Amino acid sequence: MKASEAGAALLAAQRPVELLAAPTPDAWFDAAAANLPDLLLDHANCEKKAASTALALMFAYPEDAVLSRALSRLAREELRHFEQVQKLMTELGVPFRRMKPGRYAEGLRAAVKSQEPARRLDLLVCGAFIEARSCERFERLAPRLPEPVAGFYQALQASESRHFKLYLDLAVGHAKRSGQDAAARVLHFAEVESRLATEPDDLFRFHSGAPVA
Repeated sequence: MKASEAGAALLAAQRPVELLAAPTPDAWFDAAAANLPDLLLDHANCEKKAASTALALMFAYPEDAVLSRALSRLAREELRHFEQVQKLMTELGVPFRRMKPGRYAEGLRAAVKSQEPARRLDLLVCGAFIEARSCERFERLAPRLPEPVAGFYQALQASESRHFKLYLDLAVGHAKRSGQDAAARVLHFAEVESRLATEPDDLFRFHSGAPVA
């Protein structure tokens, strides 16, 4: 398949896993099941970061009414998810503590172009990949975890699936209006994201790679 065709196929993704270039390694799920407190703690941080990212985009591009309306709703959902994770942590006796951030988000941001309008496209594409990877992990985590976390993750999957598609649609719309090649950028980030989510990683986080033995 040519690069242009591969990128177009990714843009047409209807399910989160269709956007991802590689699945999460089984070893990550084993580590997650064995480290439920750290999983929930970093998940709570991720929900706050997701809301913060949506708000940052709204402030950065206030002239885009479509983006503002969509991300306003998304930010509210992400904060609600944070509250739900926080409640689970309280029920399970998991205390809040500071955690060193993983490499995933930083690695994606390092690949974002610095100049507009390319920067906005890359940020929206990154959002789509983060939500898609989250959804893949929620789906595959649920059968491995105890209740009530398992049921909660099953419910989150549907919401994250909507978020992935929202970011992808915003990216496509912006690319068309600004004359950019969305397929090429999605293909580029598919490679970057898959490495970050699958290669050996010595720090366990919700979006970390394969744990180092």
